Amino acid sequence: QVQLVESGGGLVQSGGSLRLSCVASGSGYTVNRMGWYRQTPGKQRELVATFTWNDKTEYADSVKGRFTISRDSSKKTTDLQMNSLRPEDTAVYVCHAVIESLESTGWVKSDSWGQGIQVTVSS
Repeated sequence: QVQLVESGGGLVQSGGSLRLSCVASGSGYTVNRMGWYRQTPGKQRELVATFTWNDKTEYADSVKGRFTISRDSSKKTTDLQMNSLRPEDTAVYVCHAVIESLESTGWVKSDSWGQGIQVTVSS
């Protein structure tokens, strides 16, 4: 069982910065990649930033040049540095991981999600 725990959210003024962190814990799995999504009421969850299967990074157009995703060497921790925040960045940010675990049938990939953390940017 994998748990993803986010931290670092909060309230910030427009133009400010926040850094989100996500840690994957548990045993019996390998983290394939991690990333961040966000969700606002009435809207679909949208990708913010992620590492891809070939270790590249991918960003939503709306955050390019302002947000930076990083991870540690174990690939079990990912951070999202958010600069020049705007009111439209206000959302619940959710950590995502693609997990690989060895089952009786072989390696199985699955998605794991954190609980989400609130980021509010005031104008």
